[in-house]
Amino acid sequence: MMSIKAAVPRAGSLRRVLSMGLPTMWGAVAITYKLTCPLAQQNGLGARVATSAVFFAVGTGLIIHVRRALLRELRQARQVAGAAQRVLLRPLPPRIDGLSVAAAQMSADRGATIGGDLYEAVATDYGVRVVMGDVRGHGLAAIGTAAAVLGSFREAVHDEPELGGVLRRLDRALARHLREGAERDGTAAEEFVTVLLLEIGEDGELRALNCGHPWPYVLSGSVVEQLSGEEPLPPLGPFPLPGDLSGLQCGHLLPSETLVLHTDGAEDARDAHGRFFSLHAALQKATEVPPQAVLGMVFTALLDHTGGTPKDDVALLALRNDRRHKRPSGARETARPATTHPQPTTHL
Repeated sequence: MMSIKAAVPRAGSLRRVLSMGLPTMWGAVAITYKLTCPLAQQNGLGARVATSAVFFAVGTGLIIHVRRALLRELRQARQVAGAAQRVLLRPLPPRIDGLSVAAAQMSADRGATIGGDLYEAVATDYGVRVVMGDVRGHGLAAIGTAAAVLGSFREAVHDEPELGGVLRRLDRALARHLREGAERDGTAAEEFVTVLLLEIGEDGELRALNCGHPWPYVLSGSVVEQLSGEEPLPPLGPFPLPGDLSGLQCGHLLPSETLVLHTDGAEDARDAHGRFFSLHAALQKATEVPPQAVLGMVFTALLDHTGGTPKDDVALLALRNDRRHKRPSGARETARPATTHPQPTTHL
């Protein structure tokens, strides 16, 4: 009995043969008409018109057939890309442990739906843990690296009680991925990944570990602040992690406040005159709206600024605190460090 693995390639070959059948038949009809039909041998006006009509019909049929075949291949490619996106950047639920959540990504590669940006938010016993990262480069070449980091994060967040343990797991997964790629391709791996890890406690407490990634923004009423802290660690990949990886306390995400994480493609986008896109200004116009609306307004402003698709991948993730608990004691005394000016980060 024929195995499934053997049947699949044969089915594909049969489809390719059948797809060539109609163009071959049309070509044979045109050649047969030209060589055997007495009308095609005549030089009169009527004969030339008839011959031209035959070849025009054959040519039109071939163009329509090729167009249909290309559209069919495009639909299949989009289905494959969509399935890959759902596995790599799986859709986040609209609510996670009392937080309203929305996320979206825009690839810089024409026709691609996924690129080198990565994000995830997971409810754990230690709080809601979030990752936002950016692989060096963009497009299909960065997908494998993003998948290795995301896969490690989805497991580590449930096992590691501290953010430092999660980050070490990501670093080991990336090193293993790069080593395997170097052994397979025979070239030195030079990829690196900027990563921002966040932990949101039950009382809204924010803890973070930043490896060369842009700090997120907090939308509080009509005020837009950017979190800031100690100098970020180097990106994952080129350098070893330090021994002390205690998470940085960044204040609290208070009820009704929204946290917006992003990749540097948002702030590095330029218009035709070379002017950078102001993410802070775009967020200023998107305050006091749900997370999904925040993303829509920012992406609309970004596309208007760049006149089309940006030159780099862009990912956004917004989380609004909808929990109905009281403000944590001392929240104002331990207010988050903030600035309205972008902090220096590693650009990919």
